[in-house]
Amino acid sequence: MQVTTYWLEQAWLDTHVEPGVAVDVEGDRIRAVRKGVDSPPPGATVLLGLTVPGLANAHSHAFHRALRGTVQVGSGTFWTWREVMYSVADRLTPETYHALARAVYAEMALAGITTVGEFHYLHHGPGGTPYSDPNAMGEALIQAAADAGIRITLLDTAYVASGLLTESRGEPPNRHQLRFSDGTTEAWAERASALKDRDHARIGAAIHSVRAVPARQLGVVAEWAASRKAPLHVHLSEQTAENEACLAVHGRTPTQLLSEHGVLGPRTTGVHNTHLTDGDIALLGGSSTGTCMCPTTERDLADGIGPAVSLQQAGSPLSLGSDSHAVIDILEEARAMELNERLRSHTRGHWTAAALLRAATADGHAALGWADAGVIVPGALADLTTVALDSVRTAGPLPRLAAETAVFAASAADVRHTVAGGRHVVRDGVHTLVDDVPGALTEAVSALRD
Repeated sequence: MQVTTYWLEQAWLDTHVEPGVAVDVEGDRIRAVRKGVDSPPPGATVLLGLTVPGLANAHSHAFHRALRGTVQVGSGTFWTWREVMYSVADRLTPETYHALARAVYAEMALAGITTVGEFHYLHHGPGGTPYSDPNAMGEALIQAAADAGIRITLLDTAYVASGLLTESRGEPPNRHQLRFSDGTTEAWAERASALKDRDHARIGAAIHSVRAVPARQLGVVAEWAASRKAPLHVHLSEQTAENEACLAVHGRTPTQLLSEHGVLGPRTTGVHNTHLTDGDIALLGGSSTGTCMCPTTERDLADGIGPAVSLQQAGSPLSLGSDSHAVIDILEEARAMELNERLRSHTRGHWTAAALLRAATADGHAALGWADAGVIVPGALADLTTVALDSVRTAGPLPRLAAETAVFAASAADVRHTVAGGRHVVRDGVHTLVDDVPGALTEAVSALRD
């Protein structure tokens, strides 16, 4: 098999920035990493700037990208935002969803993202009628990721109720949510079991929230994921209203409820984890349940600032996601997590740039079931993201401070190269598989308007 060599002007190697690194790639894997290579070897592809492992977007709802701009008009709450979201979901078909997701995933590749965790709950046709292929929508997302040149973990989501009603059952789905629901988690498991892993895609599970899956059905989803050793994600305590409803019906917090039904654990990630008690934090950390923070969405929806520092100190690994895609920029998510904590605590320096990059790379990939990605070491998947150090945002600092520059000054616009599984998907800021990403986004979003 042919070996391709990339010469990295500056490389972040988990703990520090190393100048002059040659990375030999064979197939989709890194074969060798050679330090102290002062100039590009003959035939090497030159990556100027700071190269980090490919970024992981651990939480995505691809169709929310169609809301950008629209939901920023006026005021409101998470709940009014949700009504606008439903209006977009109502219009999607497998064909239009593929077109939109392909463009969104191409935008992610341009932002240096090599793997996305797609929290997928839009399963069926209008009124909840299954398509001839019950997984047509999920397959559209899997194909879209392939077409955009990135990997995907499809977190197929159980969503069978519209809210908490009693200890044993939830409120029936509303007319919008019928497209999300399989009726029961047993029916969800049967449908999800037909989805299969492939080279660029892995199948995981998700519980939309304790609002959407009655307590007695939580265990079905947890057992399905455990039997496959698959990642399991769940929206957790994003809204105070969720906590209040759970306490009213069950007499316990959502975290406590999930713990009692076997949902927590090292393959599980709670998304947002915003409004937690000290006991919740101890349960999540003690079980090694991960936390995916989505700061740009959490601030856009006025959700609040989650206790990320306390969660990590308790033992909960941190990852990052762009969620509703108010922006798609994992560097901004990393920066925002630190800056949010500064605003809340009135102190600086809660995470180093290296720690924030690990959340954006290795820990994000691990949360999605790709433990062999997110590091530049022999044997790992060959994912490389290069950030320019000569833009108006990044020019000036010393090369040894390139990691700090990338995290605290750069943006997705500074990504120059993205290599995903050995494939040079973005070259000099241009997507090599999708000719016109802005045009594709415009066309796909326009098709969903009234």
